[in-house]
Amino acid sequence: MTKTTTTDPERLTRGEIARTLLWAVVVTSAVTNMAASFGGADTWVHLVCGAVTVLCAGTLVVRNVRGRR
Repeated sequence: MTKTTTTDPERLTRGEIARTLLWAVVVTSAVTNMAASFGGADTWVHLVCGAVTVLCAGTLVVRNVRGRR
């Protein structure tokens, strides 16, 4: 039996929404960190963006590993 995912917007689960939001935050914080690098922002901006990126990416990894069990 294969696992299928649905693309019907009315049938999105909370897990799918959470995964999508986590990916959006990872991309946004990484882009913000890159822009801060080019803009010469303070160190705290880089630290906050990096921490957010690492936490969200780590959460995605943990969710993926737990989903395979």
